[in-house]
Amino acid sequence: MIYAVVFDYGRVISFSPPETVIEGLASLGGIDVKTMETLMWKHRDIYDRGTCSGKDFYRFILEKAGAHPQDQVLEEMARIDMDSWTHVNPETVRLMEEVKAAGLKLGILSNMPWDFLDLARKTIPLFKLPSIGIFSCELGLIKPEAAIYQKLIEALQCKPEETVFFDDVKVNVEKAQEQGIKAAVWEGPEEARIFLRCQGLAF
Repeated sequence: MIYAVVFDYGRVISFSPPETVIEGLASLGGIDVKTMETLMWKHRDIYDRGTCSGKDFYRFILEKAGAHPQDQVLEEMARIDMDSWTHVNPETVRLMEEVKAAGLKLGILSNMPWDFLDLARKTIPLFKLPSIGIFSCELGLIKPEAAIYQKLIEALQCKPEETVFFDDVKVNVEKAQEQGIKAAVWEGPEEARIFLRCQGLAF
């Protein structure tokens, strides 16, 4: 039996940022778009783990590309980055509300920097919806590390096999499955409903 349903945030609860965001960041940083995108995702773990601010993250990756913008530019880049993740999918939110209304434990498990978590808790109402929130910056752990899934199960106080988890990244899903969690790659709210019905839930 399933007692908990957990969602990743980026590209699951939220929409993907538009491509113009990367273009804008590259322009501000004074580097080309491909280099910006490569460096941004190659080193994102240090930001998500909570070990640096957005300003320091962008300074770090831009220095690797030989660029040295002023602090004001770095802060603006971090702001644009964080704002780009604030647009949530109303259909996913509706599914989350239905999960909670059904009496199941509702959770979020997400790699997320302090800058975004602070912003989200202040400005995104759905962050008050889940009973459990596991965020990488607060733990110093990131998906797909096994320990972050163990922290999730401890917080939910149920067995791994009693938990469903949706994530858009295949390796994160695979690592969750290795921990015994019934995880699935996110393909959209309707596909998630089908998966939940396959687990014996009425969605």
